[in-house]
Amino acid sequence: MPKVKKIPLRQCIACRELKPKKEMLRIVRNNEGKIFIDFSGKAAGRGAYICNDENCVNKLKKQRLINKVFSCEVDEGVYTAIEEEYFGKK
Repeated sequence: MPKVKKIPLRQCIACRELKPKKEMLRIVRNNEGKIFIDFSGKAAGRGAYICNDENCVNKLKKQRLINKVFSCEVDEGVYTAIEEEYFGKK
């Protein structure tokens, strides 16, 4: 019997939906405390996942979800930078 490859699932921090890891954006907090979108999915640090969807990216800032996920105070500029990176890539 052939071995079935398991697809890694991650939960979106905005809508709480489980989706395949490859379909999602990874937000990383590295050792220096810098928070950014990790488009490669391989950056070192604590990661949180969000759907590759405008509504979820907008909800991120409105509900200040990064603060909750990383249990730290996150500057408004970080949310703005993430929005600019996301909407600039589309």
